[in-house]
Amino acid sequence: MRTTYDFAPLWRSTIGFDRLFDLVDAAQQAGTEENYPPCNVERLGEDRYLISLAVAGFSPDEIAITAEQSVLTVEGRKAEKQQRELLYQGISSRPFKRQFNLADYVQVKGAAFDNGLLQIELVREVPEAMKPRRISIAGSSGSNVRQIDGKAA
Repeated sequence: MRTTYDFAPLWRSTIGFDRLFDLVDAAQQAGTEENYPPCNVERLGEDRYLISLAVAGFSPDEIAITAEQSVLTVEGRKAEKQQRELLYQGISSRPFKRQFNLADYVQVKGAAFDNGLLQIELVREVPEAMKPRRISIAGSSGSNVRQIDGKAA
């Protein structure tokens, strides 16, 4: 049994979380979509990732990779060739479209085609202006505690 959640009450009290709710909605609907072609998502390092898609039967010129804002889209469409008489077709060659939501500052560094796997390398590069920095405190270098003159008892 699949449960859906209504986020309408949260829209009234949250500002700037639109993308988070969109991701939750997309995750709920992902279970109903096909997951073709199969893929792996690996973490290679703290800020490096690799997406591998099993695209057997497709050539590099039949696959398009598009990175737009925070969405990576991989589309494949077989070129129309001569009609062949297949006795059994176990290798799928249907068109596909896979989308991956990318976090902020994640960029596609490159793609390679190796042994029927399409491998897409991703790197998170946070701009220098967005990285945490230490703020010095201006003021006297001495202590802010004053000693009150007084007689010893």
